Amino acid sequence: MNKILLGLLIGALLGAFDGSTAWFYPEARAQLAGIIVGSTVKGLIAGVAAGIFARKVNSVPLGIMFGLAVGFVLAFLVAYMQHDHYIAIILPGSIVGLIVGYATQKYGATPAAAR
Repeated sequence: MNKILLGLLIGALLGAFDGSTAWFYPEARAQLAGIIVGSTVKGLIAGVAAGIFARKVNSVPLGIMFGLAVGFVLAFLVAYMQHDHYIAIILPGSIVGLIVGYATQKYGATPAAAR
C-alpha cells in the first residue's frame, strides 16, 4: 500500500478513536458526533501530510517528528478555537500524528522507480 493511502487510512482510524474518547468528558457528550467527525478529518489531514512527507524523505525519525509536529499544530488549532481543554486535545492529537508519521515511514510502500 502506498504511503499516502496508508497515512489516510491510519489517520482516519486513529482520528475517529481520538474523537470517541471525548465521551469520557460529560460536558462534551452533547457534541460527540461533531467531535468524532472533526477528529477524523484532523487525522486524515495529518495522515496525508505524513504520507506525502514519507514519499519525499526516507527517514523514520524525521517522519515521526514531522507527524508529531503536524498532529500538534492541528490539535493546537482546535484547542485554541475551544479556549479550553488544551492538554486533553493536544496530547492525543500529537500522538495520532506521531503514530501516523511512524507508520507511513515504516510500512508504506515506496513508489516504483520510473524507467
